[in-house]
Amino acid sequence: MKTSSGIEGIARIEIQKRIDLIQIIIYMGFPKILIESRPRGIEELQMNLQKEFHSVNRKLNIAITRIEKPYGNPNILAEFIAGQLKNRVSFRKAMKKAIELTEQADTKGIQVQIAGRIDGKEIARVEWIREGRVPLQTIRARIDYCSYTVRTIYGVLGIKIWIFIDGE
Repeated sequence: MKTSSGIEGIARIEIQKRIDLIQIIIYMGFPKILIESRPRGIEELQMNLQKEFHSVNRKLNIAITRIEKPYGNPNILAEFIAGQLKNRVSFRKAMKKAIELTEQADTKGIQVQIAGRIDGKEIARVEWIREGRVPLQTIRARIDYCSYTVRTIYGVLGIKIWIFIDGE
């Protein structure tokens, strides 16, 4: 998920609207990045959101929550792979590193797919790696999914990530 401020590491954003209060909960993998990079970043975000929601008489409350295992989240993992691909790391090395990071987050399985002009080749292709179980046909299986596009010097690449979380 890309925001206008360019902050990375955001897994998801929840907005709860009430009569007198708008509460925004930002779930981040690495909240220190937001706090250390710009000390006034949260206040700046609050001012921008106040204008966006047109809330004159409503109170705006922003809460930042840290995720225990950030690499178990497909959005953060996709941003990691995108960063690697922008720095011209081999796609296979980036995918294997992402799988290695996910295994530390206690997941049952992961599938990573990259499509496009991989490593600048003339013909676009699709490459994927699966580790563990990823039962995409089972409806009751809890699977986290993320689709992410990254612009490289060679063109646009699509990254898709499926993470199988415990429980069927």
